[in-house]
Amino acid sequence: MAINESIVSRRARYPAGPVRRLRSFGQWLVRAPWLIVTSFLLLGVVVSLAIAVWPQQVPWGVYTFLVVASGLFLEPRLLIVVFVGLFLAMATLGVVLGTAKSATLGAQLVTVATMVLMLWLSHARAEAGVVGVGGESMLVDMRDRLRAQGELPTLPPPWGAEVALESAYGDGFAGDFVVANRSTDGRMLEVALVDVSGKGREAGARSLLLSGALGGLLGEMSEGGFLPSANNHLLRLRWSEGFATAVHVALDLETGEFTIGYAGHPAAAQYAAGSGRWRMLAGGRGPLLGVIEGAQFPRESGVIRRGDALVLYSDGVIEARDKALTDGIDRMLGRAESFIRTGFEGLAQRLCDQAAAGLGDDRAVVTIWRG
Repeated sequence: MAINESIVSRRARYPAGPVRRLRSFGQWLVRAPWLIVTSFLLLGVVVSLAIAVWPQQVPWGVYTFLVVASGLFLEPRLLIVVFVGLFLAMATLGVVLGTAKSATLGAQLVTVATMVLMLWLSHARAEAGVVGVGGESMLVDMRDRLRAQGELPTLPPPWGAEVALESAYGDGFAGDFVVANRSTDGRMLEVALVDVSGKGREAGARSLLLSGALGGLLGEMSEGGFLPSANNHLLRLRWSEGFATAVHVALDLETGEFTIGYAGHPAAAQYAAGSGRWRMLAGGRGPLLGVIEGAQFPRESGVIRRGDALVLYSDGVIEARDKALTDGIDRMLGRAESFIRTGFEGLAQRLCDQAAAGLGDDRAVVTIWRG
C-alpha cells in the first residue's frame, strides 16, 4: 500500500488537467483525418492568398512547411489529397504572378521532393501500424519500459548493486539489457544480463521482445532452469540470424552464497576483499541461447563475503578490434582495481565509460557488492 501511495503522490505533482486535455485533443485529431485534410487545404488557400497579396514578403517555403506538417499526421492515401491540392495552388499561383515572384521553379522542385520524402515516411509509418506522431511516442514508451525493467530492486544493508547500460554511439536502443528479480520473501536476488545479436537499433526490437519474456522467467523457474527455459524460448521464436548470450546469477542475500551460469557470455569477475584481488569465474559455461536444442547450462557456485563484489558485463566492455580478448579483460580489471579504492559505488558506470570498444558497441555492467 505504501508503494501505491508514493506512486500516486508522485503523479499528483504534475498539472494533469491541461496535459491530459491536450493529449486527448491530439488523439481525437488523429481519429478525425477528414478534419486534418480540410484544415491543411484551407491553410493552403490562406497561404496562396497571402502570397498573391504580398508576393515579395511571403516566401514559397510556407508551402514546404505545410507539406511537412501534413506528412506528420496523415496516412498516405489522405496525404496525396493534400499534396495535390497544395501543388495545384502553388503551380497556379506561379503562373499568375509570373516574374512578380522569383525562384518559382526551384521552389516547386524543392516542394515536390519534400512531398516524395513525406509520402515515403508516411508509408513506412502505415506499414508499422502507427499514424501521426504517435509512433515516436510509442517507441519512447517502449524504450522507457526496457530501461525500467533493468532497474535493480532495493537491497537490504549491507548489500549494494548498480547497473550501467550504454548503447552504441548513444543510440536510444541497445542490444544489451538487464532483468532482475527479488523473491517475495526478500532472500533471493536473481539478475540476468543479456546481449542480443547485433547492436544499437538493429538489436533494439529483439531486446524489447526478449526482455519481457525473460523477465517473467526470473523467480518462476529454479535457478538452474532459467537459461534452459530462455534457450527454449529463443528456439521457438525461430529467428533466422538471431541469437543471444546471457549470464545469470542467483544470490542468497542472507548467506552470500550464489550460483552463476553462462550462455556463450564472458565470464564474470569477483573481487575478494581478503586477498585484494580479482578472479574470473570461468565455470558454468554453456552455448549461445537460441542455437542448440536441449543444450545444457552447468552452473558454478561461490560466496560473496564482507567487502567482496561481483561484476557482470557484456562483450562491448572488453572487446576491441585491434586487441586480444585477454587484453580487454586485463584492461577492465586494471580499471576496476583503480576505481574500487574509493568504494564500489559508481564502478559500473566507470567501466562502461572506459570500455575497450569505446562508443562503437553496446556496453552493460552490473556490480553487486557486500559492504
